[in-house]
Amino acid sequence: MNPAPILTARGLHKSFGRTDALRGVDVTIQRGEVLAVMGPSGSGKSTLLHCLAGVIVPDSGEVVFDGTSVSALGERDRSRLRLGQFGFVFQFGQLLPDLNAIDNVAMPLLLAGTGRREATRRALEWLERFRLGDAAGQVPGEMSGGQAQRVAVARAMVAGPKVLFADEPTGSLDSLAAEQVLTAMIEQVRLAGTTVVLVTHDPRTASYADREVIVRDGRISGAYEAAA
Repeated sequence: MNPAPILTARGLHKSFGRTDALRGVDVTIQRGEVLAVMGPSGSGKSTLLHCLAGVIVPDSGEVVFDGTSVSALGERDRSRLRLGQFGFVFQFGQLLPDLNAIDNVAMPLLLAGTGRREATRRALEWLERFRLGDAAGQVPGEMSGGQAQRVAVARAMVAGPKVLFADEPTGSLDSLAAEQVLTAMIEQVRLAGTTVVLVTHDPRTASYADREVIVRDGRISGAYEAAA
């Protein structure tokens, strides 16, 4: 018997003014799956990610996470869900520039009420998993782009999220740094059993996923299993 999907979207519609960003999107994501959401700029793929993560609420349709209707939750409960169950990585990392790597990674734990000593211990553990122990005391301006983005992934993973949402996580990196970030990220999510929703326009990035869905003009236009 197959386990229930961890994340499901049914009939999602979302408009911004007169622009229809999503027009009836259905997608099902299995536990532990790495799903790449591909499509050209303006296709609706980032809007889909934001709806799946409870950042925005669709105009109609429903998002269900682990049996809970995310779309039916109020902002406070969706915020709590994002903090406790989801991790996020963005194109430019969005690290806090005045904090060193270990404090950046510890921040989600501190916000959730973990004591500083324990948060620091776990942050250092995750930095070491990403081979960044030597950079623990560095601020973002002292790191390479690839190092900073690996710190951002460590921060997203430190609280043990069930789902990691990554929106163009290597879009600002050169090909070598992008490969290092993606290899490290996929290795760690596999070990942790974390589900990943990976938004990208780059086929090389999508090749790290188990499955790809293509978004065009606010609709899913195709779905493909990863090549063997």
